[in-house]
Amino acid sequence: MKIIDWYIIKKFLGTFFYAITLLIVIVIVFDVSENVDSFIKNKAPFMAIVVDYYINFIPYFINLFIYLFTFISVIFFTSKLAGDTEIIAILSSGVSFKRFLLPYLIASVFLAIISFYLGNFLIPKTNEVRRVFKNTYMEKLTKDNETNIHIQIQPNTFVYANRFNSDESIGFKFSMEQLDGQKLVYKLMADNIKWDTVKNKWNIKNYYIRTIDSLGQQHISMGDEKDTTINLKTTDLYKIKERFEEMNYYQLNAFITREKQKGSIVYKKYEIEKHKRMAGPVAIIILTFIGVALSSRKVRGGIGLHLGIGIALTFSYIMFMQFSTVFATYGNLSPILAAWIPNIIYMIIGVFLIQKAPK
Repeated sequence: MKIIDWYIIKKFLGTFFYAITLLIVIVIVFDVSENVDSFIKNKAPFMAIVVDYYINFIPYFINLFIYLFTFISVIFFTSKLAGDTEIIAILSSGVSFKRFLLPYLIASVFLAIISFYLGNFLIPKTNEVRRVFKNTYMEKLTKDNETNIHIQIQPNTFVYANRFNSDESIGFKFSMEQLDGQKLVYKLMADNIKWDTVKNKWNIKNYYIRTIDSLGQQHISMGDEKDTTINLKTTDLYKIKERFEEMNYYQLNAFITREKQKGSIVYKKYEIEKHKRMAGPVAIIILTFIGVALSSRKVRGGIGLHLGIGIALTFSYIMFMQFSTVFATYGNLSPILAAWIPNIIYMIIGVFLIQKAPK
């Protein structure tokens, strides 16, 4: 059986890497044709286009479509095995269907490990370079918030800025309030607040500070300029599109912890991303078994019928993932459930299909 195991593993991985390579080439060609105007208009250097953008684009693209092409690869070569009656011969020789699934499990676990590493460690690194290029030569990823910025920086502490200039790291008409329950105990107001990169502190100008003690007495101080430490980052005051793309597993965890400590609800989108990075590799294994169960039976429709069913199932999986993400982001669905519900549903489908597969 070892010879057959290696044969299936080689066919599985060979078909996958061949298919994904062809698609990468096609996508890059279309992407170049779509963005060539931006490259020329913004005078992007040729080597920067090749190295900074497209080479760093490849890992992102592989991980984006790894579920779909794992499924297609399994269905494609397994349907061919079934069509040539090779599966019948293997099972007739006394090999159980569960034993027949072992090489598929090995290959899918290998791809799942690759996906986990890409999503949690390699892609965040490559995205740093790719997004710098994109922000410089294609589209602006950093965007100043509109006027009247209200955010919570820690429990019972809120800040306000009329607007914030990210290029100069300066906010205008700034105020900060601290509450004890419903009672105001501290208020800072300033004409502007600027981040000092040398001192790693905020510099406030024309400030007014009002403190209310436990007896209800007010203490007021004011001045022209002052350096102060506030639990506030410049990135809290402006938007960075898809900021989590640059965060590895540990950075994502640290960001989520920090946002929870602040009492902010921004963490939900990042927590969904974290669990999706964990659930994605598992989906590869689940979809592999569904693919084997679907395509191991010899049918009159052949590969075409199997591919049609397989692609429909894969896109329905992606659709379920998108729906659950929306419900978790804007509703009350738990981020963990949002990431794992599609896997749970398709695992049940996979178990059912394997039980019905020819033995």
